Amino acid sequence: MGEKDGLLLEKGSHQGSGGQKASWRASYAWRLRVVDAFVVLWAVTGAFGIRFGFTELGHETAPDRDYLILSGFLVLGWWLMLEFWGSRDPRVLGSGSEEYKRVVASSAWLFGFVAIVSYAIRVDTARGFVGLAFPAGVMGLIAGRWLVRQHLSIERRRGLSSSQVLIIGGKHSAAHLVRSLLTAPAAGYQPIAAHVPGEANQADFSEIGVPVTGTQSDFDSILSAIVSSDADTVAISAGVNIHPQDLRRLGWELAARNIGMILAPALTDIAGPRIHTQPVAGLPLIHVSTPKLTGGKRVAKRSFDLIAAGGLATLLAPLFVILAILVKITDGGPIFYKQERIGIRGTTFNMLKFRSMKVNADHQLQALLQAQGRVDSPLFKVENDPRITPLGRVLRKYSLDELPQLFNVLNGTMSLVGPRPQREGEVALYDDAAYRRLYVSPGMSGLWQVSGRSNLSWEESIRLDLYYVENWSLMNDILILLKTFKAVFKSTGAV
Repeated sequence: MGEKDGLLLEKGSHQGSGGQKASWRASYAWRLRVVDAFVVLWAVTGAFGIRFGFTELGHETAPDRDYLILSGFLVLGWWLMLEFWGSRDPRVLGSGSEEYKRVVASSAWLFGFVAIVSYAIRVDTARGFVGLAFPAGVMGLIAGRWLVRQHLSIERRRGLSSSQVLIIGGKHSAAHLVRSLLTAPAAGYQPIAAHVPGEANQADFSEIGVPVTGTQSDFDSILSAIVSSDADTVAISAGVNIHPQDLRRLGWELAARNIGMILAPALTDIAGPRIHTQPVAGLPLIHVSTPKLTGGKRVAKRSFDLIAAGGLATLLAPLFVILAILVKITDGGPIFYKQERIGIRGTTFNMLKFRSMKVNADHQLQALLQAQGRVDSPLFKVENDPRITPLGRVLRKYSLDELPQLFNVLNGTMSLVGPRPQREGEVALYDDAAYRRLYVSPGMSGLWQVSGRSNLSWEESIRLDLYYVENWSLMNDILILLKTFKAVFKSTGAV
């Protein structure tokens, strides 16, 4: 399910109304089972071969024969644990980080169980064997799931392998849900029609964006609309004019017809970790926790920044030297460009870049903004900027000018992932909502950069940054970094 498009609490089996519609789920699940089997077999066999070798397997006194039996049980147990842990559940496939979390959690529980049993019965399990199999298998499983997900994403963008959704709700809430689902085709929910109970028959429904099947609010009319639309999933949006008893009956009927049922509350940009459901008197009450990047979460983020940025800086050291020489010989000016930006809680710092503009380019900014009528825009960005050098255009195209910000990450003024740091004049144009961007450290990359980079509007950028601030998780940071490489190599809309 797409976390950034609001909460979708799914009820029922969600298997579709017909075999043909549900076939993509079965096909995808079996694809994952094959990939998982290959990966766990590769990881365990490889660890066994590296630790013990295969040359003396036939010898009766070979000390590794027991480990051969253990390897067989480990392969089977690992494959089954991935199934039992719900890592192949259709609700978590295709988008978001929940699938990867379940893969890691199921693997960790399995190896933790092996360690406990080994200790309890005093079996000396070779640490090298387990120490090789576990990380290799987890990384292999995540890589395999990512590759399969890319194929599914391509299919969904073509309109295939997606749930066909009928939306039931008020006109405005239905229109919002349609727009949200259409912006995330990889999530696998394709709105095909809407039913708007209680609305006037003569109302203008063009804003909804899909055909409207009717406005009647009685149970039979709603059920008829579901059947006529041939949907395999029904989404009940906020503000729907349906009696609670009819909604309950609808749930029973949909379950009997094997049609998925989704409840979409009027909550926007709230991710799963902040959502907690508590049943009270038969009602599923939804609790939304307050976002806080403090304590252990802050330590985890900072530790990840130090390790990853330190590793990248070391790995890219030769490239730093080459780029520094090229910038210097371009016009003899400074290698680095320093600019004061606004960081966490409104503090200021100097952000580093490889210089991509002519010397003293800042003095020309105001005149260029005035010429293009962008002085009052929160994004001080000049179209077809004449100040950029030929080398600078190449550096910006592939975001190579941003690499020195790794040193900003190491000194704590920036993070690898976070809202993009802006100038003081831009921050002065913030409204109350935009100020929430300053609750976390600014980042080299961020959610809006990988969602469209500078091609996004200011409003869209703010919405994505606020989503990141209020729904932070370390796994999402890792996913954003992985998407960053893809966005950079596409070299469109560089920031």
